Amino acid sequence: MKNIKLWISSMRLRTLPLSISGIIIASFLAEYNGFFKWDVFALAILTTISFQILSNLANDYGDGVKGTDNDDRIGPERAIQSGGISPENMFSAIKISVLISIVLAFMLIFLSFGVKHFFLTITFFLLGIASIVAAIRYTVGSNAYGYNGLGDVFVFLFFGLVSVIGGYVLYAKQIDHVVFLPAFVIGLLSVAVLNLNNMRDLVSDKKSNKITLAVKLGPINAKKYHLTLIVLAILLSLLFGILYYTSIFNLIFIIAYIPLIKHFIVVYKNDNPQVLDGELKKLALTTFLLAILMGIGHLL
Repeated sequence: MKNIKLWISSMRLRTLPLSISGIIIASFLAEYNGFFKWDVFALAILTTISFQILSNLANDYGDGVKGTDNDDRIGPERAIQSGGISPENMFSAIKISVLISIVLAFMLIFLSFGVKHFFLTITFFLLGIASIVAAIRYTVGSNAYGYNGLGDVFVFLFFGLVSVIGGYVLYAKQIDHVVFLPAFVIGLLSVAVLNLNNMRDLVSDKKSNKITLAVKLGPINAKKYHLTLIVLAILLSLLFGILYYTSIFNLIFIIAYIPLIKHFIVVYKNDNPQVLDGELKKLALTTFLLAILMGIGHLL
């Protein structure tokens, strides 16, 4: 039982709401335009979750074998770090996770496009492979991009643009202008979650030679960068509400600004990395809430 709990912990289930925020809002937009399908939605959610779990396992493995996860780290103890799961067993789990992700992605692509949309089938197959590679290469390998300050770029691309725009195309088989602002909003807030994590671990990452963007910027500029991400996300979501305004109910997502602004204030006033750890879950769930409310507001 203890081992099962450790494996579940290594999957870091608290990251899952953030990972599906993009497909959630894409699904609402597809419903508004008459393209939504429940079977595509279910498989898209499962595929996205499988990619996120793969990423979490790979991160545990990559940081664990490199020694980045050590006693200096502030966040929750990782599986390899604790000694509860060996690197060999974690690597085996990664291989199983890759297989599951490939099967789910293949089923999703076939369900969405079949044989009628050959170009889209090939494009999304390549995107699926790229997503798997990106999930693994964040911390695994000698040239892991998460160790070279590129994590923010990849998170913006995959959690924002690919998730929202790609999710919409799974339904509509086309790209519509309505998806771009939500894609940027979810992408920016996803990057903010990563940056918050990197701000928390800035000291330990620097000691371990994990050169995240937060390490490159330093604590003061990393905080300014974080606040810029939050402000831009708020402004772009508000612009979305204005451009596609049909009733006051479209702006229901403004409710999510309350926890975002509270988060903004906490980060602005705080210099204690321990406090940042508590803000991670709040920001991830607020992003998820904003995605749902933007989608519901668009339907109303």
